[in-house]
Amino acid sequence: MNVLNFAVTIAFAMVATATVAQDMPATVADIVMESEDHTTLEQAVVAAEMGEALMGEGPFTVFAPTDAAFAALPDGALEEALMPENRDKLVQILGCHVVETRALAADVAQMIADDGGSHPVTTIGNCSLNLTLDGDMVKINDAVTVTAADLEAGNGVVHVIDGVLLPAM
Repeated sequence: MNVLNFAVTIAFAMVATATVAQDMPATVADIVMESEDHTTLEQAVVAAEMGEALMGEGPFTVFAPTDAAFAALPDGALEEALMPENRDKLVQILGCHVVETRALAADVAQMIADDGGSHPVTTIGNCSLNLTLDGDMVKINDAVTVTAADLEAGNGVVHVIDGVLLPAM
């Protein structure tokens, strides 16, 4: 009887694991593509030809600006960035939103605490970000707020933000 109970338990665990894996988007790119609030980000990722990279093995942490964040940019800035001749600049801008590690919200909060209230991060776009806490909200460079955290994918995690991170000029 113990063998039968063990076999049923293992079978249940395998089904439960498969169900969880099926529910999780495969990649951070999938999260962006499936989101109604990130159509502009999706358009930018396609224009920059970065989709394949974000479908890669990772791990990635993506700070994903909403459509409203892009809409708040100065007039013409987004349209200019999306022009084919400005692809390199667009790649750098998008690179400011990607870190080559998987950092869940609890990990970020712990890193901030461990570093005395401020945690520096360098992105794949070579942008320097400074992460802090404002109450229980993560702030980036004292200007952008993480509004939704821990959208997990097989190759990383996405945190929704209310602003666009731009490289230093």
